[in-house]
Amino acid sequence: MSFPRRFWGYLKTLFRVKAESRMDPEIEIEQAVQEARKRDQELRNQAAKVVAHRTQLESRIERTATEVGSARELAKQALLKAQEATDAGDAAAADKWTRSAQGLAMKLQAGDANLETLKTQYESAIEQAEAAKRAVQQNAMRLQELGAKKMKLLGDIQAAKMQESVNKAVASISSTVDDEVVSLGKVEDKIEARKAEAMAHAELREATPEGAEVELREAVSLSQADAKLAELKAELGI
Repeated sequence: MSFPRRFWGYLKTLFRVKAESRMDPEIEIEQAVQEARKRDQELRNQAAKVVAHRTQLESRIERTATEVGSARELAKQALLKAQEATDAGDAAAADKWTRSAQGLAMKLQAGDANLETLKTQYESAIEQAEAAKRAVQQNAMRLQELGAKKMKLLGDIQAAKMQESVNKAVASISSTVDDEVVSLGKVEDKIEARKAEAMAHAELREATPEGAEVELREAVSLSQADAKLAELKAELGI
């Protein structure tokens, strides 16, 4: 049973390697950028919900605090009226206002408890909102790095295409040379062309997306970005 699995695994790997070798690097780069932008937008949408939850809690706290304050004042007024009715010997009115004060006191107690719960939730919501904003900022920086990387890789691809065109032109010219009248100078040209082509292949290997990615990560490091910002600030005199 292990042989068929190994065989199918081999075929899958072979198919993937061949498919990747046929893919257009420019299309691959654009797909990577589009996918990163999609993930960034999804992150922003989720972060917006977290921040909105904090804002909603702020409104609820403000509304609940207003309700609690109103219940407190009404309870006080009911107690005063109950006292006035008692002083006036009106037992029915005193009982009415006392029961009203009790109901308001119950409402006040529930409001205070709700307000404390909301405040606890709000403290947590503040931390979550700040974390969400930091995540968006960090991802935005990575997206900017990816954009810079895209420009670098596209430049490398264009340079490679130009060099390939030159190589083809050199090969075409060399193929038209009359072999019967080859001079030492032309032999030297061929040798130099082969050396240049060999160097070009080595240079192209360095310009592959993998090599460029490593180079770009080093070039666009945070310390160098800080140094560039410092340079720009110095130019602006700030």
